[in-house]
Formats: sequence, structure tokens, C-alpha cells
Amino acid sequence: MHDQRLDEEKLSSERGFDGRLLHVDIDRVKLPSGRITTRETIKHPGAVGILPVHTDGRITLVKQYRYPVHSVLYEIPAGKLENCENIIDCAKRELSEETGLTADEWTYLTSIVTTPGFTDEVIHLYVAKGLHEGAQHPDPDEFLDVETFTPDQVREMVLKEELFDAKSLSALLLYLIKGEHC
Repeated sequence: MHDQRLDEEKLSSERGFDGRLLHVDIDRVKLPSGRITTRETIKHPGAVGILPVHTDGRITLVKQYRYPVHSVLYEIPAGKLENCENIIDCAKRELSEETGLTADEWTYLTSIVTTPGFTDEVIHLYVAKGLHEGAQHPDPDEFLDVETFTPDQVREMVLKEELFDAKSLSALLLYLIKGEHC
């Protein structure tokens, strides 16, 4: 979506940092007022998040330590897209790696921008149903527990702010709003 009264015009760009996962671009931009300023943008390959819902309504979450916030968090299984990977293939891979689960049914919920003030990351959210258990096989640098909760337990976790990850809250909210359509 564009609005000439609000759009900013990129004048130049330089790479400020090249990491394994993230890349930072420093852009010179012209504001709607005509003033010139800079914007630092973290480039991200995109990701998926999966809300695994069992036949009885229970929801599987992963629990892992997140270094940037120095805390263990409950989250829906998720992961980044690899080398132009198909989005649904990524979702299937991440669900299997992180939880050992596979799913017969996949429903797209939405795509969210996580923090548009400084990154272009987009996370594509899905509901996975018709679940089958298998062996968890996380990446070598991933250490996580898999836990399954009733809807009432998840609700309490959200209300007590024990589950406060944005992608997980977004997926839960959309699942609740869409109801039987998922």
C-alpha cells in the first residue's frame, strides 16, 4: 500500500553488517517533507509459524531459551525460510524438526510483519491439524522442550503473560477469530 503523503524515497543504500542470519542496510531516504535522513533496516529471509492443534483441541508449543530477551519462552513452532524455500515446505519441515509432529491438514492464517520499524521480516502463520507423532530432530544449535496444553491452559498462560511471543499470540488470536474455518 502506498500513500504519496507518507511514502519515503530511497536515495542510496549501503550494507552496514552481513551476518549469518541477518543483514543490516543503511539507507539514505527523502521524507515526505523533503528532509533527508537515514533508515537502518535489518534484512530477514522470512519465516513460518505453525499452530499445531490436536483432534481434542490441545495445542503443542515449544519452550526454549531466547538469548536476545534472556528468557525461556513458550512459542508456536517456527523457523526461517531457507534459500528460496517454498513456504508450506518450510512449515512442514519446521513442525517436524521442532516437535516431531507431521500434519495431514494445513490452513493458512495470515502473514505478519514482526517489527516494521526496523526489519522486513514477514512470518507466515498456519494451523496444522491431523497430527501424527514422530521423533523430534532440531537443528544442532536448537535446544527446546515440546509441551502440549489444553485450550484453557493456553488461555491462562496468555492471561498470566507466560505466553507472550508475538507470532504465537497472533496465531492464537486468528485461530480463535476464524474458529471452525481452520
